[in-house]
Amino acid sequence: MKNNKDNHEMNRRQFLSRLGLGSATAFSLLTINASTLRFKREDGETIQAAAENGAMTYRVQNGTGEKISLLGFGMMRLPREQEKVNELVDYALAHGINYFDTAPIYSGGTNETTTGLALSRHPRDKYYVATKMSNQNEGLWSFEKSKEMYENSFRALKVDYIDYYLLHSVGGGGIDNLKARFLDNGLLDFLLEERKARRIRHLGFSYHGDVKVFDWLLDHHVQYHWDFVQIQMNYLDWKHAGGRGRRRGDANAEYLYGRLEKLGIQCVIMEPLRGGGLAKVSDDILQQMTRARKDDTPARWGFRWVGSHPGVLTALSGMNQMEHLKENIETFSPLSPCTTVENELLARIADKMSGLPTIGCTTCAYCMPCKYGVDIPGNFAFYNKAVTEGRLPLPDSSAPDFEEKRKAYLEAYRAAIPADARATKCQDCGECLKKCPQQLPIPTHMSNLVEMTRKK
Repeated sequence: MKNNKDNHEMNRRQFLSRLGLGSATAFSLLTINASTLRFKREDGETIQAAAENGAMTYRVQNGTGEKISLLGFGMMRLPREQEKVNELVDYALAHGINYFDTAPIYSGGTNETTTGLALSRHPRDKYYVATKMSNQNEGLWSFEKSKEMYENSFRALKVDYIDYYLLHSVGGGGIDNLKARFLDNGLLDFLLEERKARRIRHLGFSYHGDVKVFDWLLDHHVQYHWDFVQIQMNYLDWKHAGGRGRRRGDANAEYLYGRLEKLGIQCVIMEPLRGGGLAKVSDDILQQMTRARKDDTPARWGFRWVGSHPGVLTALSGMNQMEHLKENIETFSPLSPCTTVENELLARIADKMSGLPTIGCTTCAYCMPCKYGVDIPGNFAFYNKAVTEGRLPLPDSSAPDFEEKRKAYLEAYRAAIPADARATKCQDCGECLKKCPQQLPIPTHMSNLVEMTRKK
């Protein structure tokens, strides 16, 4: 037993040394749980964490001492079969993930129920659940409708308290939208009272869009005392959130994170891989990454970069396949923080990526369904993949291989996107514009895709 303990202590010291921090400082930022997790589900089955890949990295929530897994489970893109969801949740819990993020509007309104069914099979003190006030639709702005949504979350999730509750996607529509959804109707005052009553344990907001809204909410931090804030952050959005084809008028993640850090507010990170875009890089970028760290995938680079920031409480990943879940758990068990040299490499890669004519879609599918049948995220994902892989027949139409590339692009596009879901079906109705958290000019992008796929 003594030898095992000594080995554990040596591993802990080695980890702290790699992080470049002393023991006292490091443990204020994160905790490594090297012991095997073991607990019983309510159905009596014992679940034990495997130890082959080490132990999950945790961060300590300010004020409460709660240990939150640095890898959080974003539940938005779950499989349709409840049994498969249960398997993913069981594996996640058994391997140290304890933060699960959902919302009333995910999966067409069924996500909270699916999440609740999976989590409620486990002891309540083994997981932290986050959900949101998703009253973006104007028909839900009344206090009564919003309160109904709030109460429905408890029933769907099968809980009597919610660990992390968010004002969902503030920023879109500016200050007037914020006031209509949360202030003028008295809803925020109600949620603050719910936090006092401990039905909400931690209150925060998720942000997209107008940075004036983000700043206003932080300027009123003394009044509202935000426990956490959810932002989009990755090594591309750190300095290039407003680049070509990306969000209009949005602030770089460097600014968002910096403001929160100064106030001592921890971050929950969404889109650490930018909707999966940073998991699929061009061959030349992949070669640079491989030369620097031969065993790391592009996804692992992205996660390591996000997790290296001490103000991050947890980084959400939408893991709907077991292989992705296992790889991500391995990345965070424990996390190997990026070195200065690696950060410099990713900064150069981000500079290069920012010059590519990609569309800043994260495939969140908030814009869906389209009443005309257009697969908006599918069209954008196909186009972005072609850009990243160098298969786009642009910008030089005079290039000797232009016609060959154009034909190959057309053939691949028609094979990948069904005829009734292509960009040509877009009627420029504008319904998607008010739904997109990235504030993308979707009809304009669709028009451009139509021109690219038009027969010549």
